Amino acid sequence: MRVRVLLVDDEPLVRAGLRAVLEAQPDIEVVGEAADGAAVIPLVRQTRPDVVAMDVRMPLLDGIEATRALLRTVADPPKILVVTTFENDEYVYEALRAGADGFLLKRARPAEIVHAVRLIAEGESLLFPASVRQLAAEYGDGGGNRAARAALERARLTEREGEVLRLMARGLSNAEIAARLVVGTETVKSHVSAVLAKLGARDRTQAVITAYESGFVAPG
Repeated sequence: MRVRVLLVDDEPLVRAGLRAVLEAQPDIEVVGEAADGAAVIPLVRQTRPDVVAMDVRMPLLDGIEATRALLRTVADPPKILVVTTFENDEYVYEALRAGADGFLLKRARPAEIVHAVRLIAEGESLLFPASVRQLAAEYGDGGGNRAARAALERARLTEREGEVLRLMARGLSNAEIAARLVVGTETVKSHVSAVLAKLGARDRTQAVITAYESGFVAPG
């Protein structure tokens, strides 16, 4: 299946560069472009992308607010890949908190851009887990986030589900978790689905952020 991508960035050169890299792949199609987050919702409804590659800083509506609006407004929303200049940026962490599925640096090499889009579309592992861990350590609440702690308490994860969540936080894919726990991949998928459902998390990234901010997993 082809991955359908919508590009959202106020810099035409950035959009052109991303388009050139992505459209060189036989399994990726760029279905539209926007210069600001304010245009995201109508374009998503029109083009039905699988992934939105969205700049975090834009003049009218930034990537954080555009992410919140998209997830609040659109049923079955696409995955959101934040595109940013700086890796260690509070804006990036806020975008992840708002519901983005991962982030990509604008200086990334073509192969890294393609890998990020495919990984976000598949949703079976965490993109740049070490960087997410670093962001959580710097901008998270150090295990003191009340909402995250409450969500974890309500979840009542089993011992195995907790183990799976810890391995997710380390960035392991379903296949890698299966190998570590010596179980089948389908069993891991079931555990991951249960963790997401119990935490009320949209995806792995949101579950991992809850794990960090509740203190269940130490980000350091």
